[in-house]
Amino acid sequence: MTRTMDNFDIGQIDDVIHGRVRLGIMAYLSSAGMADFTALRTHLGVTDGNLSTHLRKLEDAGYVVQDKGFAGRRPLTRLILTDSGRSAFIAYLDAIRRLVDQNAPGD
Repeated sequence: MTRTMDNFDIGQIDDVIHGRVRLGIMAYLSSAGMADFTALRTHLGVTDGNLSTHLRKLEDAGYVVQDKGFAGRRPLTRLILTDSGRSAFIAYLDAIRRLVDQNAPGD
């Protein structure tokens, strides 16, 4: 049986999330809920500047917020996944799942 992709709309893939680093950020925060900048940077293996650039895109979309404060005298930036970010991430995963399911070997 040949499957068709008639029901799949590539426009359902959220370009904001789809980038490798942004996808990593969203996946990490979806399970952790919150992370500090340094831990996230270390986990993803990216530079400060690279992480900042990707976080800004996620912030502009309303998916992540930054809470800047201090731990003692040291600056501390906490990153928090918003409710709309969690919803967007679930929708992204659902869209990918539909794409994979429609391309799976026939039933």
